Amino acid sequence: MRKYSLFILFFLSLNFSARILSETQKLESLCRIWGFLKYYHPHVAKGDLNWDQQLLKKIDEIETVQDKAQLNSLYFNWINSLGKVENCKPCSKTDKSKTYFLKNFDLSWIRNSDVFSEQVSQQLLFIENNRNIGNHYYLGRNGRKSFFRNEISYGSQYTSKQISLLELFRYWNFVEYFFPYKYETDQNWNEVLTEMIPRFLSIGNDESYHLTLAELVTKVDDSHAFLYSPLINLNLYGRRKVPVEYRYAEGKLIITAIHKNSFNEPMALKKGDVIYDIDGRTIPQIVNALEKYVPASNSWGKITKTKNLFLNTNKDSITIKIEREGQNIAFTAKTYLLKDIIREKPAIPEKWKFLDAERMIGYVHMGIIEKKDLDDMYRELKSASSIIFDLRNYPKQTIIPLSKLILPVRTPYYRFTFPEPGYPGKFYTLVNHIGQKNPDYYKGNVVILVDENTQSQAETTAVMLKQHPKAKVIGSNTSGANGDVTMFKIAELDTWFSGLGAYYPDWRETQRIGIVPEIIIRPTVKGIREGKDEVLERALEYVKTGH
Repeated sequence: MRKYSLFILFFLSLNFSARILSETQKLESLCRIWGFLKYYHPHVAKGDLNWDQQLLKKIDEIETVQDKAQLNSLYFNWINSLGKVENCKPCSKTDKSKTYFLKNFDLSWIRNSDVFSEQVSQQLLFIENNRNIGNHYYLGRNGRKSFFRNEISYGSQYTSKQISLLELFRYWNFVEYFFPYKYETDQNWNEVLTEMIPRFLSIGNDESYHLTLAELVTKVDDSHAFLYSPLINLNLYGRRKVPVEYRYAEGKLIITAIHKNSFNEPMALKKGDVIYDIDGRTIPQIVNALEKYVPASNSWGKITKTKNLFLNTNKDSITIKIEREGQNIAFTAKTYLLKDIIREKPAIPEKWKFLDAERMIGYVHMGIIEKKDLDDMYRELKSASSIIFDLRNYPKQTIIPLSKLILPVRTPYYRFTFPEPGYPGKFYTLVNHIGQKNPDYYKGNVVILVDENTQSQAETTAVMLKQHPKAKVIGSNTSGANGDVTMFKIAELDTWFSGLGAYYPDWRETQRIGIVPEIIIRPTVKGIREGKDEVLERALEYVKTGH
């Protein structure tokens, strides 16, 4: 009986070590090890090896690998060939001056016994504990921010499955170690790798290459993120459009202006027309069709980033259904190349003004006013009982000097997380303060107007203004993308994502959520057709009635 039991144990051990691995499992493990060694192994991190070529070679080699034992033999020998890793005494020391943010940090895959042998796991753990903590060939520092450098370009054309996998692995590891909101993505980032490997293996031409890259970038769920591809812009979005301006509300488009064209051809559309169907699809259906290629932090951010594409096409005309004077009308609208659309220069709004004859309600357009204007603005508006700061735009870095004018004291207003250069994947946190002790601070009401166009610096400015003792936020949820940006290229295409984490001092989140107004009001089809600014009107009602 004992001999039989020993035989079973021996058989099981052989079967375990010879476990068959799928192609995706093998490539997943390679992506993880390649990225980990790139940022942690001292010799790799110093740029002593051509790390991309090492990956391309290993992609070819693991094609012949059949089971766990063969895979781990390959990894063990590969890691040993990279050079001796010396003991790193400073690596074991904890910087007690820093508070760490660890929601993104996860090296538990190293101990995955379904894929890695104990021998390889111990190799990787030793490298983690004796990692590179000095200068890094692939990472630079700009203040507290990290940026990627010395990445080799292989062009934007599809050339081989090996190169496309390299770009996938490169981007996946950028996010794995340096994207501060990895833990907030809709799809677990590990599952993204599992899904996208077969997708990248099936790429066969330039267009599918770019579209698959765009899908990958979209999975970070970050309104800061994008992928600029002329090929996608031309083939998917189109280079022709109907020459009108419009706004979005209630799932429809309301035409606000008609542009002339260089052929002096008349337009059947009119200002005030409400578009609800384009080529047989409703506006929400068009958003759904585009959303897998357009990254955004939330649903209103998705609409903001897609709405300018609704009337774009490569066709000479599109079929449009509209509401006009109580009737539903369908007709064909001609499209034009952008060069043939003549746009009138819009009027430049005032940087600040009074909204009432009594000069009791001030208004500041935060997308236009500059630092040099702030003293004059405050001198003129400080006597008003209320100032409305319109942040439905992108401000011009006025946050710090403005805070010193209107806030009563220096106060904590944001907690930022920064990548830890000596321990990739970890972030540390600092609380930022704003304002100064100021007996001459603004004593009236501070009203902040926001909507889906309020993003990043605009959201940070809104949080600063919220520190005022009589602040009120009015409008709709903001974009939910905050924390500067990290810019880089993937497959020679420009892209970026949020580079720092940003939170309220008590760790409440703004990413993906946005700044939530105390009074929620959104534009309506009726209001836009009548030329109203319903958000501003609600703000005026608030300052006059107190509710």
